[in-house]
Amino acid sequence: MTDDDIPSRPGTLSLGGPLPPPGGNRAPRVKPFRVAGFASVRALFQTDPGRVERLFYEERLRQQVGPFAKEMATLRRPYRMVGEEELEKVAGTKLHGGVVAVAQPRPIHVFTLDQAEQWAREGDPLLLLDGVSNPNNLGAIIRTAAFFGIRRVVLSDHPAQALVSESAYRVAEGGFEHVDLYGANRFPDAVRALGPLYRTVGTALGRHKPLDGLSAAGGKPVAVILGNEEHGMQEATRAACAEVVMIPGSGKVQSLNVSATAAILAFLMTR
Repeated sequence: MTDDDIPSRPGTLSLGGPLPPPGGNRAPRVKPFRVAGFASVRALFQTDPGRVERLFYEERLRQQVGPFAKEMATLRRPYRMVGEEELEKVAGTKLHGGVVAVAQPRPIHVFTLDQAEQWAREGDPLLLLDGVSNPNNLGAIIRTAAFFGIRRVVLSDHPAQALVSESAYRVAEGGFEHVDLYGANRFPDAVRALGPLYRTVGTALGRHKPLDGLSAAGGKPVAVILGNEEHGMQEATRAACAEVVMIPGSGKVQSLNVSATAAILAFLMTR
C-alpha cells in the first residue's frame, strides 16, 4: 500500500466534482438540487439554513413552513407559496410532500486514515458501502444510520456506487443532515487499512458464519461493509475484511434488500 492508496490529509470531495486545490479544505460550489418533503426540509433548516437558496411551498403547509420562510427573509433569499401544479413542476415529481427547498448539497469528504484513527479512539462504529447502486437504497441506509446515531458512512469508488441525489435525499427523510459522508479511493485497500483500528465485518450470501452479534472486539469498534445489490462486495473487499458473515433466514427467499440488511446491522452495531 502506498501513500496514494489512502489519503493521509483531510480534504473534501464534491459530489462527483474535483478535489479542492492543495491545502484547501472547502468543497467547490456545486449545482444546487431540490430537497423535497417536510422532514427533509425541516432537517436542512435545523442544521444549515445557509445552504438553502430558494423555498417553495403549498398553502396547506403555510403554518409549518412559517419559521423557514422567516429564516429565508432574514437571509434575504427568495421564498414563495405556490399552487400544487407549480410545485410539482418545481420539484420534478409528484412526491414533493408540499415543500421544496433548492439547496447546496453537503459535500462528500475524502476518507483518511488520520480521521479513522480518531474515530476509532472515540469508539464510533462505521458503515461502509461497496457499490450500493440504487439511490433509493442509499437514502434508506442514510436514514437508518441517522436513526441509530451512526455518524459516518464511507462510500466506495466502485463505478456503480450511488452518490447523493434528489431521490436519495427524499428517501432519507432528513438523514443526510445528520450523517457525514466520506469517499474512499481504492476501497479494498481502505478496508484493509482499517483492520488495525476496527473489527471489519463484511456481509455476503452463501456459506459464511451466521451473524450472532456486532459488538466491539479487542478494544476495536465495529465497521460493517455492505456490497452491491446484485453482485455483493468486490472480491478484493471481501478478502480485506477480518470477518465475513451472513444473516440467517428461513431460506424461502434468497436475501434481504440491502437497506433492510443495513437496518438490522445498524441496530446490532449500536446496541
